[in-house]
Amino acid sequence: MNLYDITCLECSKIITEKYSTSFSSGIKAFHQRFRYPIYAIYGFVRYADEIVDTFHSHDQSKLINDFKQETFKAIDQKISLNPVLHSFQYAVNKYQIEPALIEGFLRSMEMDLEKKAYDHADYKDYIYGSAEVIGLMCLRVFCEGNGQIYHSLMPMARSLGSAFQKLNFLRDMKTDYEDRGRTYFPGVDFKNFTEQDKQRIEDEIKTDFDEAIKGIKQLPRGTKLGVYIAYSYYLQLFKKIRNTSAAVLMQKRIRLSDTRKSAIYGRAWLKQKLNAINN
Repeated sequence: MNLYDITCLECSKIITEKYSTSFSSGIKAFHQRFRYPIYAIYGFVRYADEIVDTFHSHDQSKLINDFKQETFKAIDQKISLNPVLHSFQYAVNKYQIEPALIEGFLRSMEMDLEKKAYDHADYKDYIYGSAEVIGLMCLRVFCEGNGQIYHSLMPMARSLGSAFQKLNFLRDMKTDYEDRGRTYFPGVDFKNFTEQDKQRIEDEIKTDFDEAIKGIKQLPRGTKLGVYIAYSYYLQLFKKIRNTSAAVLMQKRIRLSDTRKSAIYGRAWLKQKLNAINN
C-alpha cells in the first residue's frame, strides 16, 4: 500500500472517530487487516448522509448526484483525488463489493431529499438502502472472498443493519420531525405518538436483534468482537428506550453515557476472553 492510499484511509479513520465514538470503538476491536476497509465504508456513507442532512444552503440534489458520479468514476478508475472516495474505491475493488449495494445506498440518500413521510413500501426500501446494504458491504470485507460464508450470513447482516436504523429512527424522532420535517415510521403521527406505536416499533427492533446475534456468533475470526461491541451498545440503548415513555421520548434524545459505554466495551472483551459470545 503506497503513501497516498494510507493517507486517504487515515482520513476515513479520522472521519469515523469524529462522527461516531461507538463505531470507532467497535472497529478498534477488529483484527488490524479489517480496520482500514471498514473505516473507508463508514467515511463514505457518513459524508453522503452529511450531504442530505446538513448542507441545506447548497443544492443538495446536485451535490448527491455529483457524489454518486464521482463515486463510480473512482471505482472504475481505481483512484480519486477525493480521499473519502479513494478510500472507498479501495475497499470496493479489493473486496468485490457489488455496485447494486452502492446504488441502493445512494438511492436512499436521494429519498431523504425527496420524501418527508414514508409508506410501508418506502420504509422498507429506505431501511434496506440506508442500513442493510452497509451491513452487507462490511460482511463482504469480513468474508474476504468466501462467497459461501457471505451468502449464509447475509440475512443476519441485514437484520443488524435494520435494527440499528430503526433504533436510530426511534431515538431521533424529535430531531427528524422538528429539524428536517421527516417521519420515517409509516402510519405514525408524531404529534400523537402513543405507547402502542412505540411497542409495535420495539417489537420489530427486537426481532431484528434476535436474528442478528445468530449471525454475529458465526462471523469469521478477527471480526466478531468488533461487531458484538457495536451490537451491545445498541442493545443497551434499546433497553434504555424501552424503559422510557413515549411522551418522554418525544421530548429528548436518549443517550448512553461514556461511563456506560466503557462498561459495555469491557464486558464484551471479557466475553470474548471467556469465549462466551458463541454461547
